[in-house]
Amino acid sequence: MKVLVIEDNPDIVANLFAYLEPMGYELDVARNGLGGLAQAAAGSYDAIVLDLTLPGLDGLDVARRLRKDFRRPTPILMLTARDTIADKVTGFESGADDYLVKPFSLVELEIRLQALVRRSHGLQLSTAVSYADVNFDPDTLEATRAGKPLQLTPTGYKLLSALLREAPKLVRREDLEREVWGNDPPDSDALRTHIHALRAVLDKPFPVPLLKTHPGIGYRLVLPDA
Repeated sequence: MKVLVIEDNPDIVANLFAYLEPMGYELDVARNGLGGLAQAAAGSYDAIVLDLTLPGLDGLDVARRLRKDFRRPTPILMLTARDTIADKVTGFESGADDYLVKPFSLVELEIRLQALVRRSHGLQLSTAVSYADVNFDPDTLEATRAGKPLQLTPTGYKLLSALLREAPKLVRREDLEREVWGNDPPDSDALRTHIHALRAVLDKPFPVPLLKTHPGIGYRLVLPDA
């Protein structure tokens, strides 16, 4: 697996190299945000380990620009000392796919990297899906609403495609978790925070909301008058 590490702490970088390289990982490193963005945009990586606090350009901006400006779907594991739900939501909305709070276990980091890559390899579907004014083409990773492009993370694309395939029917929480994470679900807050990030892109800029929550049961895409 080829991984780009964007991290300015030399001790963390040294620990990642010492732990992951003997397992066969190929690691590149960038010490600041601008350099990391350039390497991520130009290179071909299976995953990116991205520190939140970086010189030059912080991790949130790196993730946003990588998704919006360069349209790269490479899975991003964000490292940060901030551990509130609001911080996690901000990270997911910026384009991160997973979130690891410092100090972290190298064993857990490696497990999360493996899970991210498995999910990203399962992203492609066979046909485009749509509901109301929302369209998603998995072959090109192009999602639009009312003709306007939607910038989502790989996890966001998987949630959107699962909801679109069933719309306007309800999709249960456990089915969405299985769709996105298979038999390796994260903690209980993960689906909620990813749904929050999806809603911020899919509904907030538009006058008619589509993503409806059925508390404790699941979610669906439905027109208000349907």
